[in-house]
Amino acid sequence: MVVVGVGARAGVAAADLCVAVDAALSAAGLTVADVTVLATADRRATEPAVQEMALDRGWRLLALRAAELAGQNVPNPSGVVAAAVGTPSVAEAAALRAVGPTGSLILPKQKHAGITVAIARLGPRT
Repeated sequence: MVVVGVGARAGVAAADLCVAVDAALSAAGLTVADVTVLATADRRATEPAVQEMALDRGWRLLALRAAELAGQNVPNPSGVVAAAVGTPSVAEAAALRAVGPTGSLILPKQKHAGITVAIARLGPRT
């Protein structure tokens, strides 16, 4: 199982989200078909662009509460994000939380046009 975790500002444009996610997939050597889940904070899971991406790509959308994300250990926490949304990470934390304790981050957070994307996989890093 491969999970794309995303963090974004409210009102994110669908085109910008697609560009950011596709760039991250390319950097990780993955394709859209490799992904099964799009994970994000519950407040972003209601964004039309996020819902549209999950639906168009056939990915399950997983919405996680800030408290769940805050409890996830991540390699690149951000004080700015913590102050804004109540968790020091959205993209990395969402991806890692979705794959569970036996999963691993295969692409740390990448930033593009106000969107942060991270990718995790179930099982150890290969």
